[in-house]
Amino acid sequence: MFDVDAIRDQFPILSRKVNGKPLVYLDNGASAQKPKVVLDTIQRAYAEEYSNVHRGLHTLSTISTENYEAVRGTTARFLGAPSEHHIVFTSGTTEAMNLISYGWAAPRLQAGDEIILSVMEHHANIVPWHFLRERQGVKLVWVEPDAKGDLDPQAVLDAVTDRTKLIAITHLSNVLGTVVDVKTICHEARAQGIPVVVDGSQAAVHMPVDVADMGCDFYAITGHKLYGPSGSGAVYIRPERMAEMRPFLGGGDMIREVHRDTVTWNDPPMKFEAGTPGIVQTIGLGAALEWMMGVGMDEIAAHETTLRDYARSRLDGLNWLDVQGQSAGKAAVFSFTLQGAAHAHDISTVLDKKGVAVRAGHHCAQPLMQHLGVTATCRASFGVYNTTQEVDVLIDALELCHDLFA
Repeated sequence: MFDVDAIRDQFPILSRKVNGKPLVYLDNGASAQKPKVVLDTIQRAYAEEYSNVHRGLHTLSTISTENYEAVRGTTARFLGAPSEHHIVFTSGTTEAMNLISYGWAAPRLQAGDEIILSVMEHHANIVPWHFLRERQGVKLVWVEPDAKGDLDPQAVLDAVTDRTKLIAITHLSNVLGTVVDVKTICHEARAQGIPVVVDGSQAAVHMPVDVADMGCDFYAITGHKLYGPSGSGAVYIRPERMAEMRPFLGGGDMIREVHRDTVTWNDPPMKFEAGTPGIVQTIGLGAALEWMMGVGMDEIAAHETTLRDYARSRLDGLNWLDVQGQSAGKAAVFSFTLQGAAHAHDISTVLDKKGVAVRAGHHCAQPLMQHLGVTATCRASFGVYNTTQEVDVLIDALELCHDLFA
């Protein structure tokens, strides 16, 4: 049975105060807090077990290597991947998208070829494709959500032409909370021979993910949003796409042999993991994913649905607040602006005085901001440890903002 109080007890930071008020942490969409099991795992890895991986035969190196490589299997289970060999470790989704852009797309796409994106994408799933636009003449084709913030998968598929070579799409908007039907997109695109990159940075935190059922070619996650350390992440890559990729970074571990006039690559996934990795960060990511699976992804999703529905009902009662994105099936992510002259940064500052942490700005989603006709929003994004009582604190703080700026 899901017990939010028991969950909260596992996060030491939630007991602190900010500006004399109990911390209400609603910036999970940017980066989530860490449970004690992750903090303890990181401490133990550094204090008792640390050594470099893959290179040593001594005891500490063996322990570190075993703990590090075990995370590959954990990640595969978390994502529903058929094998741990389909998992490449990265520093996060940004590195994953650049790996795909450089390693798979750049050698295959030519001037006039098209990549389909939605305007809801995070910059991490935009800028690497702009590199190809600037350097190789690739065309970016944009698909917009409807007035409620929903993205019709058919609208994505209708954008396909005979020059479409890739679809890069978010599973869950970090601004609107919109959940995209990526399964339909992936299956229809696959039937047409078009690979699909899915940005799972936000979705994997809030719901179960099964990449095998989804049918995607690439699925990227980032550890710091998954209650794990920053500098950790992974990308699932379909085996046939792996076979088509060139290495992104060169160095140790990704090679088999190096000579003066030749070099041969290691087998995937090691082929795409150059140099000393984020050893402890990755071990910490494994602890976070095991913790989430222990709580239960279905249970996490059900709890956050309750939070979403309660927060939506309370926010809808504030007729001076504009909430961006009204998708019925959205996640517990709410972006909003205050009617009048108050800037999102001003709202965030007032909320912080009440101990409420939210994000303010363009959320690395400037094309979406332009589509919405705003320059910035505040965003309250909920996680596994948040409560309905914290929703009430948020509402009280927003009412104070209204009184100050009306």
